[in-house]
Amino acid sequence: MTHRRTLMVLASVSLMALGAGTMDAATTKKPATRHTRPTSRHAPAAKAPVTAPAAPSGTGVEASRASAESVNVHAELQTATGVTGSTPGGGLMPEQTAPKSRSGLTRDFIAKQSPTSNPTNMIASLPGVVTGSGDPLGTSDQQVSLSVRGLTQFELGYTYEGIPAADPLNFFIFTGTTADNENIQAINLAQGSADISAPLYNAVGGQLSETLRDPAAHFGGLVNLAYGSYALNREFIRIDSGEIGHTGIRSFASFSYEGADNWRGPGRGTRYHVDAKAVKEWGDGNRASFVLSYNSPTGYYLKTPTLAQWKSLGTKANYAYTYRNGGSSYYRFDENQRNSLILGAPAHFRLADNLTADVTPYFTYFWGYGNGGTTLSTQGSYVGDQNTGPLVTSSSASTIVAAAIDTFHERHSGLNSAIHWTTKHNTLTLGYWYSYYTQQEHSYYAEADDQGHIASMIGDYPIYTSAGIPLSRYNINFVQQTNAIYINDVFKAFNDRLTIEAGFKEAMVSRMSTQLVPGANYKTTVNYAEPLPQFAMSYKITPHDQIYINGSTAFRAPSSILTMADYFSTSTGKIAHSRATNLSPEYSIGEEIGFRHYGLVNISAALFNYNLTNRQLSSTVYMSGVATTASINAGGQTSRGAELEIGLRPWRHFSPYLSGQYLHATIDNNLSVGTDLLPTKGKTAVNTPAFSGAIGLSYDDGALFGNFSLNYVGSQYATFMNDQKIPSYITGAVTMGYRFRSLGFVKHPQIQLNLINLGNSGYLSGASSLVGNAKATRGVYGTSIAAQTPLYYVGGGFAGVVSVTAGF
Repeated sequence: MTHRRTLMVLASVSLMALGAGTMDAATTKKPATRHTRPTSRHAPAAKAPVTAPAAPSGTGVEASRASAESVNVHAELQTATGVTGSTPGGGLMPEQTAPKSRSGLTRDFIAKQSPTSNPTNMIASLPGVVTGSGDPLGTSDQQVSLSVRGLTQFELGYTYEGIPAADPLNFFIFTGTTADNENIQAINLAQGSADISAPLYNAVGGQLSETLRDPAAHFGGLVNLAYGSYALNREFIRIDSGEIGHTGIRSFASFSYEGADNWRGPGRGTRYHVDAKAVKEWGDGNRASFVLSYNSPTGYYLKTPTLAQWKSLGTKANYAYTYRNGGSSYYRFDENQRNSLILGAPAHFRLADNLTADVTPYFTYFWGYGNGGTTLSTQGSYVGDQNTGPLVTSSSASTIVAAAIDTFHERHSGLNSAIHWTTKHNTLTLGYWYSYYTQQEHSYYAEADDQGHIASMIGDYPIYTSAGIPLSRYNINFVQQTNAIYINDVFKAFNDRLTIEAGFKEAMVSRMSTQLVPGANYKTTVNYAEPLPQFAMSYKITPHDQIYINGSTAFRAPSSILTMADYFSTSTGKIAHSRATNLSPEYSIGEEIGFRHYGLVNISAALFNYNLTNRQLSSTVYMSGVATTASINAGGQTSRGAELEIGLRPWRHFSPYLSGQYLHATIDNNLSVGTDLLPTKGKTAVNTPAFSGAIGLSYDDGALFGNFSLNYVGSQYATFMNDQKIPSYITGAVTMGYRFRSLGFVKHPQIQLNLINLGNSGYLSGASSLVGNAKATRGVYGTSIAAQTPLYYVGGGFAGVVSVTAGF
């Protein structure tokens, strides 16, 4: 514990890019001549929009200041989509100055992706990122394999305008719930450690931050229409109010609809989405904003096959198209819906010349259902361990087909606040974060009629038992409170060439759950308190070259409501899954050393090392046909590696990009199975390819534009014994487009073609269900440990999208 409490790092506060917020299409800079190569000029840094705005810190605004210096900038393009043509690597390598590994995306890249894409898909080319999407269009992000440096998305913190946006309990990153593609200003990924001020308690694997565009200064708008593969149709409209009266307030609101067939198997998904933002700025640096995002998607789960099923059936391993031939595997039983509402009000106040404050109050609400097909015996039933007699059904058969329904309501509110005191050489920050989270999760069953129809997919007409109560496996109420106090200091010397940061955060998480079915342990409580020191140092060797080192700590509370409650079989009354009694939080200690160079050619390189204890791995388990997340304690893990990123500033309209990572991750312990141990010590960690990388090339002359990307992911193990793995794979994508001259009130119209997963008709992208061993194995103490079967995500096939965009 002494070692863990040693003050080792503060790399938490990222240095914001100069000219943040100026890359929107409503820029007031003089436009570049169309078809003319952007020229370099020498200008003060304060006027140079050389990068997209960095993602907000945990308090929603920047907590450190970039020093004024001379930099080379490029004349910006004038487009309706916010593309400026100024970011190296075609928008994949904005300048970073924080003393830690950090990568990002700007509008130069984001706007050229399919309008259906989401941030999980967009970051696939960044160093250390491995993404395998089950939907090539990005319409659904329910079944996605994502990892950063071998750490899964459940270990990656996710903030949206400084608001925690991932699922607060299972930590799944539903990036489709936040902003539409057209409204995302910037995405930043800290591969190693989260900001110390970030409102997160799972960010062992770093932090993904998303920034929403600011409203334009004048009235206007944007329209996008997209059509493509799998009967895709998508419509988007955004209205900017400009300044409202003389209030200084400006705002925008947007709406989109999207519908597309599943790329394999039956089913069609739909998505309704609303984004809105209002901003007020006054005085010397005061700013307040209000953010709203609403999302309502409906879709159908895709089947996750075993390796044998994949080899036999390939992309035809799907749920049944028709009820007669499908029974409980009929696709309509696997309907899901995850609605979301995100509200936040980040504000920054200048209290005095050397004193500022940040506050971010927020509220998020997630509600919906996730269902699956099952077969029930009508002869007897149990609710908990109580025998409730025969089922009351419309059928006299001994068995019936039903939908197993899982409903949930998650409410998360909180306040993150910080005060910053600046002196000649130091900026001292003191902050506090409080959050209150509740979840209600209830299971039901609903009888299918002769056509396979379910009267209500949210359980309004459940199957009753003879005892007069609905058949149910669980009825859980969960409450969590989080308190975190943090302090950090940033010291600058030698004309800001030397930066030393140190900080400490104490995170306290209190949980309580109640299980209301008979026979279950009624109440379960658990408390976690973890010390999280950080230290970082950077030095500018020249105005264009920087070296840095850092050490960081992070923790992740156990995920999934399964860890807090017992689940019962409705046919036997026995516990089908027991609550965890000794699941400790995951804790990591990490170190990095890195180098950056910015100029015509931009280079970022880093070496990293992690030591993790109580590694928490999330795995999909199926209970009565419903996919549910469970947590596995995989013990200790050591991960070491290197990453590289190279990007060229636009040169003769071309901008190439390259990234790569080498990762060596090993399991430090034998895995407990029953009364024995699997001999896993020294094995390669699951879902951790040794090599991954990407190359890309972008072209944009103001009228004609396009880009190309190619991603490689090495083979990955799906078992802790390394006795089953998926092969390496390559994915490719191409964008081509043309911008026309403005015509009347129609500003900068363009047409764009996106080709996704070129030459790929489906591939295994990652393990959705992890197991200890795929072959029978003798344990450390001599027990024969039976084989288990992992399940896999199938990466999306080829898709094409044509979109037309215009401003007004």
